[in-house]
Amino acid sequence: MTSLDTTLAALRASGRKALVPYLVGGVSDDWLDHVRAAVHAGADVVEIGVPFSDPMMDGVVIQRAADVSLGRGTTPQSVLDDVATLDVEIPLVVMTYFNVFHHMGVTRAAGALHSAGVSGVILPDLPIEEQGEWRASCTDVDVATINMVAPSTPPARIEQIAKIAQGFLYASARMAVTGAASDEGHALDVVTRSRAVSDMPIYVGIGITTPEQAAAAARIADGAIVGSALVQRVLEGQGASGVEAFVGELRRAIDAG
Repeated sequence: MTSLDTTLAALRASGRKALVPYLVGGVSDDWLDHVRAAVHAGADVVEIGVPFSDPMMDGVVIQRAADVSLGRGTTPQSVLDDVATLDVEIPLVVMTYFNVFHHMGVTRAAGALHSAGVSGVILPDLPIEEQGEWRASCTDVDVATINMVAPSTPPARIEQIAKIAQGFLYASARMAVTGAASDEGHALDVVTRSRAVSDMPIYVGIGITTPEQAAAAARIADGAIVGSALVQRVLEGQGASGVEAFVGELRRAIDAG
């Protein structure tokens, strides 16, 4: 069991529903202030995207933010160097693509994540059958590998994923890339089928756009992940104050049930 498992299990036991905002690393000079603002506004975990030139899961908004970040000279190591300077009391989780860490070298990458204070990592393009070396290297340094469950994932596959799950299960509400949506998608079905085989905390993401949708996701799961709607505000230049205001709205909606 990793430290992230322990922390998130305790969070669930307290009765609090998790709020996980997503921000893109290196998107601006003050991007670390965005993280601090999200924490101040009530985030329980912050997911930090390491920009990659050829993403498979990111929609238009997050791709645009990644392009801005890469254009500023951001690298995986520069993001981790920045993250290492953060002094926050909640877990930080990195989301990127395996090619980034394969290029760094698996052992080196796991060590860099640990040194930066990262508690977990999401790699949507790394299937569980190919996670052996990666998971072993990360477990050695107390970094959780977080896996995803999609509406199309069959029951037997969910059970396989649940057996090796760390941190939380990322329940994708829809078969789509990240981005705004007007409904809750297939969140209830994905959560129900995941809970049938796992006691791991389950957080719903993909398409959660409004405080109302975040509250709805938290009612059926253990937490909600909000990315594109927040990143859009960053791209509009709303800065840390805009991040804090929106995350605060999400927090109040979730807490109100």
